[in-house]
Amino acid sequence: MNTEDRWSATPPSRTYPKGDRRRTQIVRAAFSAFSADGYRGASMVQIAAACGVSRAGLLHHFPSKELLLAAVLAERDRINGELFFAGMAAPGADGLDYFRRLLRVIEHNASQREIVRLFATLSTEAADPAHPAHAYFANRYRWLRADIADALADLAGRGLLRDQIDLAGAATDLVALIDGLQIQWLLDADSVDIPTRVRARLEELLTSTLDS
Repeated sequence: MNTEDRWSATPPSRTYPKGDRRRTQIVRAAFSAFSADGYRGASMVQIAAACGVSRAGLLHHFPSKELLLAAVLAERDRINGELFFAGMAAPGADGLDYFRRLLRVIEHNASQREIVRLFATLSTEAADPAHPAHAYFANRYRWLRADIADALADLAGRGLLRDQIDLAGAATDLVALIDGLQIQWLLDADSVDIPTRVRARLEELLTSTLDS
């Protein structure tokens, strides 16, 4: 899958000035480089060459590799937010809606292999506290667990969750399940159906199906 294919799911955009278009090109090139080689393996020279700018031109837009990585991660979060969570109330306001949207993200990612590989690679590297993405991933896991726990709490309050479910524990388990399935899928995509397994686990927690 080429770069344009990977980014074809981005929301329709406005017409941006030339400088903004160049920044977007750089972020896309960095996405591919970080995904293929990891943050530490990819070089600024490599990224500059991939998008047809000089290293000085790249540094004009992103003075450091750390800032470029932050831009890549922020752009991916922005795209997912606009595609799947626009108009959504807080996760704790409608747990069923939240989990349906989460499943749509997971289904979408099944067609975006390089995105999954990027996050798998970077989240592993970022276990090192010195990694520039360490705080990003630590915070990301915190708010993801909190969002899932809030959605489960809403379902429990509506009588849609089975009895005696530890909400925080179930949220942690679901995040671990998704991450583990993604690694297995990257290794053997034909044998692992991530959306089906996540849906099955969610419905084990519910007193009904997600579609009811």
